[in-house]
Order: sequence, then structure tokens, then C-alpha cells
Amino acid sequence: MNYKDTLFFIGKCLTITHEEHNRILVEEKLKANEVNWDNVVKVSTSHYVFPALYCNLKRADFLHYLPNDLVEYMQHITDLNRERNEQIIAQAKEVNQLLLSHNITPIFLKGTGNLLSGLYEDIGERMLGDIDLLTSSKHFKPSIKILKENKYSENSRNFLDNTVQNRHYPKITKKGKIGALEVHYKMINNESSFNFNTIEPNLQKVMNNLTVLSFKDKTLITCLNKQLNDNGQWYKTISLRNSYDLYLLSKKTSVQNTLTNFESPYKDYLINFLASSNLIFNAPKSLNYLKTNKTEKFKKQQMLLIEYPKKASFNKRKWDLYFLYKIRFSIFFKALYITEYRKYFFKKLTKPNS
Repeated sequence: MNYKDTLFFIGKCLTITHEEHNRILVEEKLKANEVNWDNVVKVSTSHYVFPALYCNLKRADFLHYLPNDLVEYMQHITDLNRERNEQIIAQAKEVNQLLLSHNITPIFLKGTGNLLSGLYEDIGERMLGDIDLLTSSKHFKPSIKILKENKYSENSRNFLDNTVQNRHYPKITKKGKIGALEVHYKMINNESSFNFNTIEPNLQKVMNNLTVLSFKDKTLITCLNKQLNDNGQWYKTISLRNSYDLYLLSKKTSVQNTLTNFESPYKDYLINFLASSNLIFNAPKSLNYLKTNKTEKFKKQQMLLIEYPKKASFNKRKWDLYFLYKIRFSIFFKALYITEYRKYFFKKLTKPNS
């Protein structure tokens, strides 16, 4: 099994709880003993879906096909991740209560928001990094102040507030708490049609008093984050974790209708991500999309980069340089007439490694 074979095998495995055709194909491969488990572990780990892989294989009652030592290892990692997520949930509740006591309602985003709203059958499935939360623009700075007064702080001694060029305040942590917080004042770079005002009417309450996005808006932020924030439209990389979130969301709402009805100049980028996820997961009906020349070209380019790692590496370096200098020139230009950017620009000169 090469990288591409392994990627597509894992993709099928992640859907066997709901997709019978993939369940049959996976079991045939398992029975034939054609799986290179070393490759599966490496790829699923690098894509942060190792616990999700275990949970799906367990629900399908396929674990008896796997080596015993691998099953024990997968169970151990998933148990650790479940314990970590329980701590994340407890921390989110604590932060929520703190900010609510100051009449600020935090909106939990991305993986944490999905976890809180019960998107996963097992909370051990989703590997989380930070706790992302959004506030209204008027509550953004007060939220940071309140959290700092409650012993959250920046990690870096060479700290520089970069919110003029970023969509969130730099990560803050608290001793004894497992998750770093990223407090957002906007969710997506360069996207004006998806913001606090557009998501506010559709917010939902979970666990009594925690606030998360609606399933439609979760769908949008999953696609926008991958394609714009993470530059997936240009890098043409595949992220099984993002695609798995989209797949599970497709069981809660119509992804195709959500993306088709989204008024944005970047709509084609989002449908490209849907098309890519459809391909990786072997065409589940809930990820159906309208095929166009753009979607098929995007998928073809993705597959080419998967098969030729050197081309993928060159493509990423090329776009890395492009975005680096685009950001730098943008900051320099805005510094000529916007005070906040000018202050940031000169601070950056004195702290180049921050």
C-alpha cells in the first residue's frame, strides 16, 4: 500500500459506521490481509484521525481482523484522547461561565464546538488542538482582559499582539488547564459574508448554557477554514480530520444545499473541498455535489500532487512564499495610513522572531 492507497483505505474506514458499500469493501480488504498497518498508523496519525479510525472499526466489529498489539495501542491512544476531551469540555464550561458572568457570550468554534454539540458518537474520536471561541467585536478586548485577570497569559516572552493581521488573539494558556485558548473577533480571513452578524441569528445552545454554531454554519466554517484559512484551495492538500468533520455534518444538514446557497466569491473553493471529501470517502450520497470543470480539475490536481510528493512540496513552497510576501506588503502598505498597522509594523521590526 502506497500513500494514496493508504489514504483512500482510511477514508473508507472513517465512513463504515454509515456507508454499507464502504463497510463491504473494507471488510474484503481486511479478510484478504492486504493492509499495511504500519502505513495506516503513520497516515492516520499525521491526519489526526487515529482515534476516529479505531472508533469506526470498533463499531463495525472489525477489530478482530487487526493485530492484537495494534488494537491495544489504538484503544490506549483513544482512551487518552477521550480523557483529554473530557478536560477540554470542563475547561470550556469554566471559560463560558466566567465570560457569562461579565455578560459576554462566547461562541465555541471548530473542533471544540463540534465536540460540545455531540457531533461525534464517541468524544474520544476527535483530536483537538486549541479551544477556539468567538466574541462580538465589542466584547473581544474585554474578553482578553477578563481571561488575563483569571490567570490566562501568553506563552512567549517575546510576545507581540498580532491581531491587526490575524483573526484571533495569540494563544493564551493557564497553569493546570489542558487547552490553549484562541479568542477570535472574526472566523475567516478575507471573508466578509461569514461573520458574527451572519451566524448570530442561528446560534444554538448545548449542554444547557454553552453556545455553538448551527449545523449549517458549522459546515461553512469547516469548508472556509480548510480552503481559505489553511490555504487548501492553493496547496491542494487533503485533511482527513476536516473532511471527516464535513462528513459527520452531512448527516445533520444538507452540505450541498448549504454551499450552493452561500453567497460568496469563494463558493467555488468550498465546493472543491466538498468534491475532494466526496472522492476520499468513496462517494457517500450525503456528500454529493454538482460536478463542474472546476471541481474535476481541482480533484485531478490533488491526485497528481498525492502521487508526486516532490511536486506537492514545490507547490507548497511556492505558495508559502507568495502568502508570506503578500502579508508583508499588505502590512507595510496599510502602515502608511492606519495607525494600528503602523504601530504593529514598528514593533515587528524590533521583535522579528515574535
